[in-house]
Amino acid sequence: MKSRLLNQTLAVGAMVLVVNFGGPTFAQESKLLLDLRGQWKFELGDDPRYAESAFNDSKWVEISVPSIWEDQGYPGYDGYAWYRKHFTVPADWDSKDLLLKLGKVDDVDEVYVNGTFIGFSGSFPPHYITAYNIDRQYPISSSILKTGADNVIAVRVYDAELQGGMTYGRAGFYERIGQLGVDLEIHGDWRFKTGDDMKWKDVVWDDSDWKSVRVPAFWETQGFKDYDGFGWYRVRFKVTSDLLGQDLVLLVGKVDDVDETYLNGQRIGRTGSISANHKYAKGSTEASKLRAYTIPAGTLHSGEENVLAVRVFDGYLHGGIYDGPIGFVTRDHYLHYKKTTRKSSDWVKDLFEGIFH
Repeated sequence: MKSRLLNQTLAVGAMVLVVNFGGPTFAQESKLLLDLRGQWKFELGDDPRYAESAFNDSKWVEISVPSIWEDQGYPGYDGYAWYRKHFTVPADWDSKDLLLKLGKVDDVDEVYVNGTFIGFSGSFPPHYITAYNIDRQYPISSSILKTGADNVIAVRVYDAELQGGMTYGRAGFYERIGQLGVDLEIHGDWRFKTGDDMKWKDVVWDDSDWKSVRVPAFWETQGFKDYDGFGWYRVRFKVTSDLLGQDLVLLVGKVDDVDETYLNGQRIGRTGSISANHKYAKGSTEASKLRAYTIPAGTLHSGEENVLAVRVFDGYLHGGIYDGPIGFVTRDHYLHYKKTTRKSSDWVKDLFEGIFH
């Protein structure tokens, strides 16, 4: 009886671990490339210059990561502090799908690599929201890194009470394994504009005065901090004739929160629903779903520009097209990936059926 009760308790615990997340997730197999645990530069207080790649941190003290800063000589300290870590990268990282993991940070963080804002968790005062129990995992483009030169990570941290700092986990750069590859990539520089106008889906719309942004990346990291609401993305691209001869699927990566996607002015898919009152519930799951949309015959044009427009609504914290893959893949390639990848819900279902039946 005790054994059965214990197994049921463990199963419930496993379910809690699966569903208890506070933001976008990047759960998949990964391989450690560079261990970042150990000594980091550390400074109390808050100064935006600390994010800069060229900032001189030689006079900062060193502190162990992971650890709570109260155990590293700062008892009772609540407030802002910065961490910095210098590192080098090999040339072969250019072809890898990279993920920066920092473990758990108590309570809120912003992360910069070589001065580029790449991600955040929680919310700083005055609209404070803790993220102390969330594993920090940030996709990062290899284009931000410098081969054969000094690179630096800068982490801005705010602690509201009790323990503080980069407290737990195996910080490091990881290569994501098993990500669906694409046959035509369209990530990179896109055009972006806040607001909402359905004419922005049209091929002939002039987006030359829109801001250039990286895709994928949260829009908060690119000059739209604390923005919740509508945003539109647009990108122009060409497709070779050999690819047009196949059944294609468009991958728009992961979007926080909901999207409507238009190809050459025609809506080809949506995930979630943008309601009339533009409200969106916290804790909804659309942000974790990979967008994959079938391309209707005749929608793509060969030898001329095509226009992809993505209408996004974000209701809470992070927003935008934040993770890949992004591009076109053949239907056969997509089906092979789906058949060889088991969803987390499958193994949870198997776990419960094995325990309770």
